[in-house]
Amino acid sequence: MGLGSSIEWTEATWNPVAGCTIVSPGCTNCYAMRMARRLEAMGQSKYAGTTRVSGGRAKWTGKIVLDEKALSLPSTWSKGRLIFVNSMSDLFHESIPLEYIQRVFSVMRDTPQHTYQVLTKRAERLRAVASDIDWPSNVWMGVSVEDQDHWSRVDDLRMAPAKVRFLSLEPLLGPLAMDDLKGIDWVIAGGESGPKARPMKPDWVRHIRDACTKQRVPFHFKQWGGVQKKAQGRTLDGRTWDQLPRSTKQQKRARSTEQGVASI
Repeated sequence: MGLGSSIEWTEATWNPVAGCTIVSPGCTNCYAMRMARRLEAMGQSKYAGTTRVSGGRAKWTGKIVLDEKALSLPSTWSKGRLIFVNSMSDLFHESIPLEYIQRVFSVMRDTPQHTYQVLTKRAERLRAVASDIDWPSNVWMGVSVEDQDHWSRVDDLRMAPAKVRFLSLEPLLGPLAMDDLKGIDWVIAGGESGPKARPMKPDWVRHIRDACTKQRVPFHFKQWGGVQKKAQGRTLDGRTWDQLPRSTKQQKRARSTEQGVASI
């Protein structure tokens, strides 16, 4: 994983950790499990033993790999870019030592040309260790929320002293109240994709968009999802929603290159 990414809301991925465990319903069909299995079959030892096949599908075994060699990767990229941290794991997984998390943050602090997007489902641990982390201004911190039952992750996120806090409402598995977005700087929403993808109702997405518009929070609609996500597209009510957090270098760059980032 490195330069270039098919994820619509980032530009590159960086994986100083491999492996994970299922923690909530949003993990059931995680693409990273399938990808890890594929990478192991391709001979990438980093992913060896991180998955097993059960019921005809790859599933996490719970093995966590700390990839020391990958820590230096961002320093080799001179051009600044948006980097999604740990697309193949969760930096706040309970098996990752705090000292290693701090080292990852140190790398991000030492490469200010980049903007890092860290996303976790382990919001309780994020809240527990947030005060032990030196938060650089180029780190965006987010939590994944798939349904109303897991909205408490948003409250935990608000306690993190990150300059930008964001939500990834993907895979969206049910309606969300969205009554209070105080302290949230960006919202991403999207349906599940891949084998056995669970459906997402359009009204769920419209409600999220409308809540973001009302509360002046930038909104990004990633995809409708489905077994063949490209066929479903990513337009919502006739337009593409690619808004970014305010006052970011990436937003200014997008505007200057006429990529159509909407302002609120």
